[in-house]
Amino acid sequence: MRFVIVGAGRVGMRTARVLRDEDHEVVIIEPHETKVNRLEKEGFDVVQGDGSDEETLLAQGLEGADGLAALSGDLVVNFIACMIGKAHGCRTVLRIDDDAHEYAVSKYASDVDEVVYPERLGAVAAKNALVGGNVRAVADIARHLQLVQLTITPESPMKGYSLAELELPAGARVLAFGKADGQLVLPDADASLEAGDRVVAIADFDVLHEVEQILVGDASRAVARGGS
Repeated sequence: MRFVIVGAGRVGMRTARVLRDEDHEVVIIEPHETKVNRLEKEGFDVVQGDGSDEETLLAQGLEGADGLAALSGDLVVNFIACMIGKAHGCRTVLRIDDDAHEYAVSKYASDVDEVVYPERLGAVAAKNALVGGNVRAVADIARHLQLVQLTITPESPMKGYSLAELELPAGARVLAFGKADGQLVLPDADASLEAGDRVVAIADFDVLHEVEQILVGDASRAVARGGS
């Protein structure tokens, strides 16, 4: 999947690294030369420019992008970038910088897919909002471990089976389970896995994709494209 990130501050850079570590394609737009040079040395595809400039954004091929995350420290830049991204079919994530902005933008900016307040939610939440779908990172436990919540889909290979029949690879373990209309609880071996049910697992990054395929199926990497 391909994503455009506006802003290479703390949140933008961390989100870009998380996405790249999961083998997504990322292009970053950043106005400051020092940050651009540092990102280039890290091997990122980075463009020096204004993330609210239409020409700069369109040059990144927005029609072919799966999502745009406007994560700069400038709310105006973020808002304009999201409006341009939405007009070209991108899923959009807009960063705000305080509670008052969060309320106003969430209430009135209906065209934005997700509003995030990274000072509270962190980079993992921004990545979740951008990727969407049935796999949500809960926390990075360590450099090689991630806590994830996965939603069983109609395409899941495990749909209709019980938790006792679930065989995850070494390096992964189920920690909690919740029916589609219920709370998360400790896993019950006799519980059946049906569409909409949620499984919370801890997994090594090396087997995370395999875990996603087992529990979610081919829908694990699917993202609903933004549109009218």
